Amino acid sequence: MTKTLAAIAAILLLAACGKASFKVEGNITDANDSILYLENMALDGPQVVDSVKLDATGDFSLSASIPEDAPEFYRLRIGQQIVNFCVDSIAVVKVKASYPTMSSNYEIEGGDDNQKIKQLSLMQMQLQTVANQILRAPNLSAKAVGDSVLSVVNAYKKEVMANFIYKEPMKPYSYFALFQGIVVGDSYMMVFDPRRDVEDVKPYSAVATQWDTYHPNSSRGKNLHDITIEAAKTRRIVKAQNEDLVLDSDKVSEVNLIDIVLNDNKGVKRSLTDLKGKVVLLDFHVFAAEGSQQRILALRELYNKYHDRGLEIYQVSLDTDDHFWKTQTAALPWVSVRDDQGASNVYLYQKQTLPVNYIISRDNQVVMGPQQIKDLDADIAKNL
Repeated sequence: MTKTLAAIAAILLLAACGKASFKVEGNITDANDSILYLENMALDGPQVVDSVKLDATGDFSLSASIPEDAPEFYRLRIGQQIVNFCVDSIAVVKVKASYPTMSSNYEIEGGDDNQKIKQLSLMQMQLQTVANQILRAPNLSAKAVGDSVLSVVNAYKKEVMANFIYKEPMKPYSYFALFQGIVVGDSYMMVFDPRRDVEDVKPYSAVATQWDTYHPNSSRGKNLHDITIEAAKTRRIVKAQNEDLVLDSDKVSEVNLIDIVLNDNKGVKRSLTDLKGKVVLLDFHVFAAEGSQQRILALRELYNKYHDRGLEIYQVSLDTDDHFWKTQTAALPWVSVRDDQGASNVYLYQKQTLPVNYIISRDNQVVMGPQQIKDLDADIAKNL
């Protein structure tokens, strides 16, 4: 009897474990000796939950636990090649691919949501290709590049909203669509970003409402609400900075440098005065503001053109969302810091409206402010 009870208990334990876990298995060819990672796309970033070194056959079987309150998102990854998928009630997901083209040419079994996620992933890759073509186009100004990229992104958004998000906002693939993005120049641009575009609150709200119904109290549902609330807060701050903080800047050329010491996007303290010996473009910026992407592209052109001659950019972000700011600035080559006290440093520099620039000479003197700068390219050149 004791042995029988123990056996029953073991079976029940295994069954309970089965409910809280899933398997992803299949075959990835041409990847001998490569490490295949199974990563959970958690709210705070990818987390490796299982991995395997592939042999010549390419066969694999990986597993992970899943939360019970809502669908969860995962990816298979070898290097930069990725297959995205979600797990809800499906216990087994099957994937077949070939490593050199793993991201774009794969087969997946395990629910209609994963077919939709595959479709969205391929669309996203095509959007990135088009954006890259625009970025490489000769004879286009930074503004023209930014406007063109924004135009194709907006067209993409309309298609995704009509055919995916608004059609079935309760589905995991609609949630997945909200967090797609592309790399533009040196920064990551979310396709749907209520911080940048107030109209993007609508698809976020549509999905959030359905997740409240189908997955109440889930962390991902709460995250959707937090993003929309944070976006509204950011817009209020930007509006206040642009409308209420109007100060006299006529005397800026007479003011000696006031030091700014803030942590950069890697957590290192960066002092403005430490850049003595270089011509510095001091830039106050809000990445969540309209037109941010175009400005970053324009600054990159200036940086590429004049950095070897002694130009440095010290960019102070006034964004309220630390994670969002770090994502936006991760690949920028200049000094990127954030003022978490709001506009404290902007007041010191007699800001008028954001965004705004100051040019600082090699001997740490403010030589030009927003009222004096007429042609940023030419004004930087003459101070080098």
